Parts: sequence; C-alpha cells; structure tokens
Amino acid sequence: MSRSPINTVVDYASLDDVALAGRAQAGEREAFRHIMQRCNQRLFRIARGVTGDDAEAEDVVQAAYARAFEKLHGFRGDASLATWMTRIVLNEAYGRLRQRRPTVPVEAIEMAQLDGGRVVPFPSRYGNEDPAAGAARAQIRGLIEHAVDALPEDFRVVFMMREIEQCSVEETARTLELKPETVKTRLHRARRLLRSALQDSVAASLGDAFPFLGARCERMTEAVLARLDRAR
Repeated sequence: MSRSPINTVVDYASLDDVALAGRAQAGEREAFRHIMQRCNQRLFRIARGVTGDDAEAEDVVQAAYARAFEKLHGFRGDASLATWMTRIVLNEAYGRLRQRRPTVPVEAIEMAQLDGGRVVPFPSRYGNEDPAAGAARAQIRGLIEHAVDALPEDFRVVFMMREIEQCSVEETARTLELKPETVKTRLHRARRLLRSALQDSVAASLGDAFPFLGARCERMTEAVLARLDRAR
C-alpha cells in the first residue's frame, strides 16, 4: 500500500539568506514575504536617509524590491541579503536624487565646517524649549528624526547606516563605495552637527528612530507581493 505524501511546513524564519533567496527564486510567495520582513526596516531607513522623505523612501524601496527580485539568480551569498539589497536601494534612491535640483556638494559643507569651526545650523520646530523636559518618547523621537533630516545627505546616509542600523565601518564603506576613513570622518561630522541640535538626554531613543514595523511593514510587503503577482 502506498503512503500518502506528507505535507511539510517550511520554517522560513529559520532559513539562511541563500536558502531563502533560492525559494523565492523558485516562486514561493512566503519566501518573498520573509525576505521583505527581514529587510524592510533597514532598507526604508537607508532610503529615507538619502531622500529625506517618508513617501519617497517607500516608493524607492518598492521599486528596489521589484528590481532585486528580478535579479535573485545573481545572489550568491557573498554578503547578506540586506547588504545586497541595500546597494540596489541606494542606486534607486541616488537615481531619483539626481533628478532633483542641484544641491550643495558635501565637500563644500566640510570645508565650511573646517573654516573657523562653524556648524551648519538646524531648523527647529520646537524653538528653544528643552525637548527632554516632560516630553514623551514619541516627541523625542520626532525631534531626532527632524535633526537627522537636516543633515547634509552624504552625512545623513552614513549616520543612518552606522548609528541607526549599526552597520560596521567596513560594510558601510563597501556599500557606499567610500574609503573607511571617509566613513569615519563623515560620521564624526554628522555627530558634531547633531550635538548642536540635540541634547545628550535623547541619545537613548536613536535606535527607535524611523520605525518601519507592524502595519507599515505589512502594507509594504502586501503591495510588493501584489506587484509581483501582476507581473506574472
């Protein structure tokens, strides 16, 4: 008597990046879902660091996912999926940035800082009040996001990767195609700028800045899956 086939449930969360990418390449919908849930927050934060805008950052990430899923056959596991996709997100984000009006190059800002120790001022939505005095956590996070948004773009994306996403100097340098020394210098200057806008009492909230979890993560995931379905 022949045995009935056993239906096995795949634990996608336990799969490594190579195995997960392989299943996604084979067309398994849940593999796509887990890739996005694994990478959504990091990719959104980095896209946000380049574009400085929530809505545009989401558009960048969705477009980058569409490109990445077309190229999954090229993923070899030499770096993590998050790192591999980060490069695609950056290409998409910088491509959009080039379509905007010209901005002041970061070298000019660096020279201005070195000239007499001047610091680029930040606009403040809170005036001169102390944001830590009786402020709720969400208000403090909003102040951090506002200050990070005001950083020059080249400083901002380094800050996002190093301080908020906790990427190493080496990974940040490799992803942004910079020298490690340049990453360190830009991070140092980003911190200096932020110190002029923030008080030390809000530093503990940095890890919670630019959240992209829960309903927003699920909405992004469903939107990309629908886009993939339409492309088939």
